[in-house]
Amino acid sequence: MWRRPAWQVLRQFVRHDSDTVTSLVLERSMNRVQLLGRVGQDPIMRQVEGKNPVTIFSLATNEMWRTGDSEVGQGGDVSQKTTWHRISVFRPGLRDLTYQYVRKGARIYVEGKIDYGEYTDKNNVRRQATTIIADNVIFLSD
Repeated sequence: MWRRPAWQVLRQFVRHDSDTVTSLVLERSMNRVQLLGRVGQDPIMRQVEGKNPVTIFSLATNEMWRTGDSEVGQGGDVSQKTTWHRISVFRPGLRDLTYQYVRKGARIYVEGKIDYGEYTDKNNVRRQATTIIADNVIFLSD
């Protein structure tokens, strides 16, 4: 009774390559990002000819840690680091809501995936860009 379902599950994770037949094996992977932070600028909407429009804004996340003794109430300096993220929203309904309601300083939660790309700037210089492609944007109260 359990052999067949177990074999089917196992077969999804184990692949055999043959010497005579080469097959394309698709591997499962995960690219998920969750960010909670403050909006750094009002969103802008861009559209390149023949491509979908996109809403873009920046998001600041903050890290704080205590150097020295890690015990609560003990001495040590508090260090802080702010990281800026470029957020791009392509999904039509979410893109429009984000453009309309997100404002500088708002506290939001973003879920999405990280994307690395390359573009040519107006001076014909190739540049690399990292962006978060948002699947979900949740507006939080202060």
